[in-house]
Amino acid sequence: MFRVPFLVALTLCVAFGGGIAVSISALKASTGFGSIHLGPWVAYPNAQTADTDPYAKAHRARAGRLLYGKAEGMRFTAETDDTGRPLSGACRYDIVGNTPPARFWTLFATDTADRPLTASETLPVALNAWSVLREADTSFVIHVAPDAQADNWLAVTEPGRFRLVLTLLDAPTANSSGAIELVMPKITARGCGHA
Repeated sequence: MFRVPFLVALTLCVAFGGGIAVSISALKASTGFGSIHLGPWVAYPNAQTADTDPYAKAHRARAGRLLYGKAEGMRFTAETDDTGRPLSGACRYDIVGNTPPARFWTLFATDTADRPLTASETLPVALNAWSVLREADTSFVIHVAPDAQADNWLAVTEPGRFRLVLTLLDAPTANSSGAIELVMPKITARGCGHA
């Protein structure tokens, strides 16, 4: 007698619960479609536009973040080094090369939930175009490590996984498809632990 209503109620619970779980999982997994991959660096150049896909809009609304306009800047993130291994706070890395043309850029580290890492007030947790030391050919080497390094040092003292965030501001290629042809700095592992 109650078998049919019970099966209908169970089916509705599974359908609604599954739909909500899949939607939340999709919002956590991606910031939308149309990503560009340049080595380990990933950017979503269309995430800032009005005609972006619904997933990117929902992700932006859920995170409560205001993104740069398409002509204002582009945010690149890297979760792995150039060999594809995940970035770990127990390891040391060198970021070598140059950034694409931009009026200004910033570099900092975040945890996997996209919260900026703050080691302490005395350690360098961010670098930018004005504070980085450069070679004669305008390239740079930035050491990402938990212990003090000479020259450009980005302190990452938490032992877990992290990601690097490089934001190019007022970049001429930010508002065109030329972003795919950009050359990004390389992320090279230099060892883990006390090695």
